[in-house]
Amino acid sequence: MLKSVIARLTFLLVFSAGLLSACGGGEPGKPGQGATAPGGPPTVASDPLALPAYVPTRSEGGGERRAIEVIRGWSEALRLGDIDRASSFWGLPAKIQNATPVLTLRSRDDVRAFNLSLTCGAILTAAGKAKEFTILKMRLAARRGADCGSGVGKPARTAIRVEGDKIVEWYRLPDDPEAPRPAPPPRETPTTTLPDSSPVI
Repeated sequence: MLKSVIARLTFLLVFSAGLLSACGGGEPGKPGQGATAPGGPPTVASDPLALPAYVPTRSEGGGERRAIEVIRGWSEALRLGDIDRASSFWGLPAKIQNATPVLTLRSRDDVRAFNLSLTCGAILTAAGKAKEFTILKMRLAARRGADCGSGVGKPARTAIRVEGDKIVEWYRLPDDPEAPRPAPPPRETPTTTLPDSSPVI
């Protein structure tokens, strides 16, 4: 039992590194200066916190209505502090990144813990589509039962992939879509995963 509790706490502490970012305290993926890649934005040395190369940072057209409805339902439930309902909008497994390496949520407890880690709610202000993702602009808002602090009212951007009416990928984007993105980690670097079982404490 003690080992299970420690595993759970370790998971939550991993997410704590991204809370300032989740509340508008920084811009994940915003690097320093780097060389310009042919046909693309500047890149810098490989960074384990870098946004995966396949994740778009800007929209290329209007968003899909159903995907936006799913995301709006999730964000509203989160803002109201209804973590169980917010978690119900997620599928398994799901990949997330919020100022962390890419993490894989493999259980309902993992999903619930991630939603709990988001101390701010969000109000959608714009949505577009790029590849299989919905690119969202949001305004951070207070979340019932949590402390968003100085994040309230600040902008945030995310790339979310919805599949079968469920969120299966969620990435925090730099606030500036023009910001150069770091090169992704080498292909042999494994994706960080959560324990197969994350007990409730």
